[in-house]
Amino acid sequence: MTTIFVTSSGTDIGKTYVSALIIRQLHAKGLPVRALKPVVSGLDETTFPASDPAALLAALGEPVLYENVDTVSRWRFRAALSPDMAAAREGTSIDFRELVDHCRAREALHDPLLIEGVGGLIVPLDDRHTVLDWMLALKGPRLVPLLVVGSYLGTISHTLTTLDVMNRNGLAPRAIVVSESPAEPVPLDETVETIRRFAGLETIALPRHGEPDLASLFV
Repeated sequence: MTTIFVTSSGTDIGKTYVSALIIRQLHAKGLPVRALKPVVSGLDETTFPASDPAALLAALGEPVLYENVDTVSRWRFRAALSPDMAAAREGTSIDFRELVDHCRAREALHDPLLIEGVGGLIVPLDDRHTVLDWMLALKGPRLVPLLVVGSYLGTISHTLTTLDVMNRNGLAPRAIVVSESPAEPVPLDETVETIRRFAGLETIALPRHGEPDLASLFV
């Protein structure tokens, strides 16, 4: 049984594109993958068609309708801020234990299951917990982390710092996917090769709108 947890070194890097690509590729292999992006910020009904949950619904072959958003995203906030701040704007908060239990319940129903995190690895979810704590709460033989990063100038340090934290917490990723950032001065392949050399694990180049075989990482 496999739970793929897609995390990142930051936000707006490509987690959802990668998640949707993996879903489509696993479906093409005949695997009944389901997906969650339980926490999402910067979402309301008017922006839904262009949202991350909409992209996941489309990849799953589900109707891309706002009334179906609960299928993938249970905690939704309007402000495009970290989840703790976005929730506070609405006078509420994320119940961390409820979030973990929600994911565990889906794990019991679906194999494989893909969970897309929110923001970067250390983004706060509430007053005390981050995405890292969320991953640690789900940690076990079934959990397979995947690290998605950008190719922007500075990403090498951000990537290796994130990877170090993951490794120190027993959450070594199956691979690193380097999603090409727009208008960056460093060629994608050079960035990938440098990250691969220092990370010591599989590092995959993802050109803009590219579709490398990511499903093979998990099957």
